Amino acid sequence: MGLVFRRWIDLPMFLLANVIVDVEVLFAPGWPHHRHWHWHTFLVGGIVGAICGTVVYFAKPVRLLFERIMRRLRIRYRASLVGMVLGGMTGIWMHVFIDSFYHYDVEPFWPKTGNPFYRFANTGAVRITHEWIEMACIIFFVFAVILYAAAVRSFLKHKHTNAES
Repeated sequence: MGLVFRRWIDLPMFLLANVIVDVEVLFAPGWPHHRHWHWHTFLVGGIVGAICGTVVYFAKPVRLLFERIMRRLRIRYRASLVGMVLGGMTGIWMHVFIDSFYHYDVEPFWPKTGNPFYRFANTGAVRITHEWIEMACIIFFVFAVILYAAAVRSFLKHKHTNAES
């Protein structure tokens, strides 16, 4: 998703937000872990993602690090406040969505309790097992590698065209 929509969503922030959301799980006492600060919800997670995107944008050393990393990865990149905020929000939302199928204790629509995604995945004729979710992640990773190769090709073509000008 981050590669497909990188024109609007900051890719490094999108990836970082997918990791930041699990800070809640690392520091939550006891069980269930996904409900301590409610970061694994669309509401609070979106707010956390927006705050993280804003903080990272105004933290110039981090922004410059993102630019260096993207240049090394050969992906065209330009940081913007809107892109980082959207990257933070969508990164956490994607994480919450996937975790909602995988973990029973995620409450994606908090303050409404319950997890309709987990119930959907574990009732009826078709059961979406952890293995299915893991396989879907692997398949999407393959697509991401293909998209990355296309982004590198575009970067190199753009770089070569600008060098000739």
